[in-house]
Amino acid sequence: MAGRTARAEQVSATRELILTAAERLFAERGVYAVSNRQVSEAAGQGNNAAVGYHFGTKADLVRAIARKHAARIDRIRTRLLAEIGDSDDIRDWVACLVRPVPEHLAALGSPTWYARFCAQAMTDPALREIIVEESLSSSSLLRVIEGLNRRLPELPPEVRAERGVMARELILHVSAERERELAENSPAPRPDWHDTATGLIDALVGLWLAPVTRRT
Repeated sequence: MAGRTARAEQVSATRELILTAAERLFAERGVYAVSNRQVSEAAGQGNNAAVGYHFGTKADLVRAIARKHAARIDRIRTRLLAEIGDSDDIRDWVACLVRPVPEHLAALGSPTWYARFCAQAMTDPALREIIVEESLSSSSLLRVIEGLNRRLPELPPEVRAERGVMARELILHVSAERERELAENSPAPRPDWHDTATGLIDALVGLWLAPVTRRT
């Protein structure tokens, strides 16, 4: 029993090392610019087949990285939803959309790589599908989207969909840029992750409430 427990702990520790190394390398260089061998070496694994053994394909590894963060982000979003209840203020719903990832990254401390990893993965159609699929598997995120849409009844469905894409891209790339600034100790327009999220909320409330120009 003790031997099996020790083995399980070793496997878990190895998987965590690989996930951390892969997330960092993918964030800094791009997913397909990094080989499994490079990930294994960065994780301190002498066996170059370690990534394949523990995770399978590169797509499986990308999915595992996304899932590594998902539970914590979901808990934050669930807490925020409980705090706003059935609010009719669109800003409250946008805050539930924006704040979970920045709050999660702030809790991890600097440097982090998750936002840049997501930005890199979203540039590839196959990997983008994985990231989007994993995000939409969150019931709390679906509740936020539903709540936000209910408070925007005047927006045509196609405009809501379009602005949803715009919002996702803005959240993704502003978060990735903030993460890069922290990692490189570069000047930033906002002092911390909380204020970065506040700026995003301000911008996205304006985006959602912007007028719709119709064809004449």
